[in-house]
Amino acid sequence: MKRRVVVTGMGAVSPYGVGVAPLWQGLRAGRSAIAPLRHPEAARVRMKVAAQLPEGIDLASMLSESMLPLLDRCSQFVVIASNEAVRQSGLDVRANGDRIGAIIGTGIGGVTSHDEQSKRLYGEGAERMHPLTIVRTMVNAPASHVSMAHGLRGPVFSVSSACASANHAVAQAMAAIRSGAADVMLTGGTEACLTFGLLKAWDAMRVIADDTCRPFSANRRGLVLGEGAAVFVLEEMEHAKARGATILAELAGAGMSADAGDIVAPSADGAALAITRALQDAELQASDIDYINAHGTGTMANDATETRAIHLALGAHAQSIPVTSTKSMHGHALGAAGALELAATIAALDDQFVPPTANYEQVDPACDLDIVPNVGRPAKIRAALSNSFAFGGLNAVLAVRQA
Repeated sequence: MKRRVVVTGMGAVSPYGVGVAPLWQGLRAGRSAIAPLRHPEAARVRMKVAAQLPEGIDLASMLSESMLPLLDRCSQFVVIASNEAVRQSGLDVRANGDRIGAIIGTGIGGVTSHDEQSKRLYGEGAERMHPLTIVRTMVNAPASHVSMAHGLRGPVFSVSSACASANHAVAQAMAAIRSGAADVMLTGGTEACLTFGLLKAWDAMRVIADDTCRPFSANRRGLVLGEGAAVFVLEEMEHAKARGATILAELAGAGMSADAGDIVAPSADGAALAITRALQDAELQASDIDYINAHGTGTMANDATETRAIHLALGAHAQSIPVTSTKSMHGHALGAAGALELAATIAALDDQFVPPTANYEQVDPACDLDIVPNVGRPAKIRAALSNSFAFGGLNAVLAVRQA
């Protein structure tokens, strides 16, 4: 029998603040964190709104002085989120570090540091870059810093698959526990992507909304970028039970696929294959699923394609499942998006409450699902799916259920 994997801790840094509680409270209430872009170069970009950490949060005060100089903003997020997750789990991770690892997803890594040093080099003519530029910008830095912060000596690495990075990381962490390579894994995703260079690059793609994010609504105009991190303590079920841990949910399965098609255009067949594989891995039927946290970016192509994928994978049951895109509230945090959405999915499972899709205004016949518009609702949730579909045609779907 395969080893079962449960979640015993969660932590988050999001546009609602530090902690899973403010994240869930905001999403549950349907309160969007999308607001006018705060950036020194805001006047030079077409992007007018984003979902950013609230003003006044002192991340430095939550980190050790010795660690802080080494950390890009995305690594700051993930270390702080991991601290919360470990505290909630109640596990003495340092005493068990040989059997604990960390797999963290990030789409871009330390781009804040890269942007700052590129400005110095190319814009200001500096002869030297900061000596810590490499260690701040390398994509494995977030996972490495989580390992060092908690003394984890098991499997540690990063996963980078654009907007599916966090879901792929969680899937790999689950696989490490199932295989016996570890008993506990810290996993999730992090992204701090609101740099001038990336804002200009997203401007050029012409997929950014100029006012807000309206997933599945007929008048949707594109995605809105966000930032943040979420981290989970995954634990082999018997290991968790033996120490009397509080189990938040069971991570029942994961499904992964590649479209093998277009670098940006999504494929309903590829996405449906990932959903089907998640159900198979979790040994769930379509009729067992009571909630879907959709990828739901708010672009015309993505939302209609995801709708078709859900119909393909879940058949007649598809239209009776409540569907939410929480990106309508916390924005699209790229490599961290799946982690924030998994936190929302587990919170919904615990609370037996489906959060809404905010900003929903007009029915789109191409998105004929139970979208849960604007106001959340109580619901019996036995099992749920969380979808992530990335540029490059990379798909990862997670299945969770009540433990």
